[in-house]
Amino acid sequence: MKRSVKLIAVIAAVCCLVSCSQAPGNKADSGSSAASGAKSAISFTDDDGSKISLNKPCSRIISLYSAHTENLYYLGAGNKIIGRYKTCTYPPEAVSLKTYDYNSDPEKVIAAKPDLVLIRPFISKKAPKFVKALKDAGICVVSLYPENIKEFDGYITKLAELTGTESKAETLLTDFHSNIKKTEKLASAAKQKKTVFFESTEENIRTVTPGSMAGQAIVAAEGINIAKDCKPLSKGSTIAPFGAEKLLKYANSIDVYISQTGSMNSGGDKQSIGERAGFSTIKAVKNGKVFLVNEEIVSSPTFRYEKGVHEIARDLYPEIMDSVGSYKNNKTATRADLANLVVMERHLPIWLPSSSYYKTEHKEHTYGGFKDVKWQNSDFDYIETAMQDGYLTFDEANGGGYFHPKESVTRDELAQAVFMLGNFSDTKTKVKITDLSKSKNPNTVQNLVDNKVFSLTDGNFGPEKTVTCQEIINALECVK
Repeated sequence: MKRSVKLIAVIAAVCCLVSCSQAPGNKADSGSSAASGAKSAISFTDDDGSKISLNKPCSRIISLYSAHTENLYYLGAGNKIIGRYKTCTYPPEAVSLKTYDYNSDPEKVIAAKPDLVLIRPFISKKAPKFVKALKDAGICVVSLYPENIKEFDGYITKLAELTGTESKAETLLTDFHSNIKKTEKLASAAKQKKTVFFESTEENIRTVTPGSMAGQAIVAAEGINIAKDCKPLSKGSTIAPFGAEKLLKYANSIDVYISQTGSMNSGGDKQSIGERAGFSTIKAVKNGKVFLVNEEIVSSPTFRYEKGVHEIARDLYPEIMDSVGSYKNNKTATRADLANLVVMERHLPIWLPSSSYYKTEHKEHTYGGFKDVKWQNSDFDYIETAMQDGYLTFDEANGGGYFHPKESVTRDELAQAVFMLGNFSDTKTKVKITDLSKSKNPNTVQNLVDNKVFSLTDGNFGPEKTVTCQEIINALECVK
């Protein structure tokens, strides 16, 4: 290492805000006290087998794994993060953090003077010299990674201890498990359970192991995994070999085909799956029951995993999970209601950006950019999905930074959403609309009135008139 790196390392060791003992240990000893000295305020064994002993929670954290970054924000410790790995893009505000790379010189990390660097065992194996350099500089390095959903609570508890957010973690974990149980209860009402194949990688048509996060998500969603007896590709792997030949033997039994998308492990898309030799014989392919799910919410150990379980349940039992029964009323609809109904009525998967998404400038709306709809909002996913797919518009004034979720929906706005969702052809008969000039989208309104999606009152469309949730449902049912 260069002399400057050594000098920085010495300074960092002296100035470190928190003492961190990292003697080699055994993962089975997790939660034990440091071997020597008085018991520290924070003491456990990390997933690399190192004993962690801290006098107080950390306040300058560099997170080199996306799940750690995401979970810290959920815990309310986002303000303690001073740096991230390049793939840490959720929640949206994490994108503004300075990036650090375990594949580069550790000098950059050491110079930032963090009191904690969060990694996972994969990093320790891939970049051991990088990790050693940080530890030699006196920086506390903690390696964490829950291998399955059973280890998730323990993992979150350690993150909470490291950041002094134990109370928040307890509340979040209670809600997390409660939400998964709600999904499970809803899906369990299905009269007939669906059999599913989950494609984890397109290469050799691999799937996931039953004990993996994704494998357990299928179970929680009340699905029957056709590959429930598969063995891992290698020891400790969550990926399992399957292959096209074996898969086609179950062609008549697969009700739903789910393919994972993402940067780490990605299956095929709907078109490529349908074009594979023999795959047209698969029941799910023939019936148009091929769905995509992002690995971030089914294979990553974060609080968003509950959303992944819900998404799989939506794919299996849309008639239950996307039921709009609670919206069948004459209440004036809000823009948030419209977004929810668009996603539910059309069974749209929630939209999630890849890390490459942020490399492109977005002149109109950027994911997570609304000032009045933050990622903590319960309607966030459906609003962003409807927006990113172009079904809803937004306030272009003030830099396009507002969605106005509580504002009432007008007939003009509903017409635009319906038109974008459907495939409406021009008709020979053109209905005369007296107030068409008042519409922001006159051609759209004309087309939908001609196609009998909307009716007129005394020749008027009433573009500024508000609509009810039931009226939205009626209009969406006309979408082809």
